[in-house]
Amino acid sequence: MNVALWIAQIVLMVVFLAAGIFQIIRSNEELLEYDFMGWVEDMRPGLVKTIGVFEVLGGVGIVVPYVFGFAPILTQMAAEGLALTMVGAAVTHWKRKEYRMVVVNVVLFALAMFVDYGRFLQYDPTLFPG
Repeated sequence: MNVALWIAQIVLMVVFLAAGIFQIIRSNEELLEYDFMGWVEDMRPGLVKTIGVFEVLGGVGIVVPYVFGFAPILTQMAAEGLALTMVGAAVTHWKRKEYRMVVVNVVLFALAMFVDYGRFLQYDPTLFPG
């Protein structure tokens, strides 16, 4: 289980760091050149940058606290934040009829919830004594 959790955490870290940095460093006009970024046309540039910052923070938070053993509950909180981000993203893509992206959002949501649940059980196994 621990190996699967680490794989999920690393996948989430890479995806959200890449997406977040991409949104932070590019303008809305540049982002619109990519098929998967059509949602940007419905958003103000400041909101796109804010989402990017939250994605970067989530990408870092999904791995770093657990690696260093510093407040590992932050990993769970990052996973929950990323899951909520994917709910918002799925709603946005659904409204825009971008159904392929909704599938991606659902997969990332599931990975984030898997990490949240798995690390919750490992964080304090005494929560569920046998």
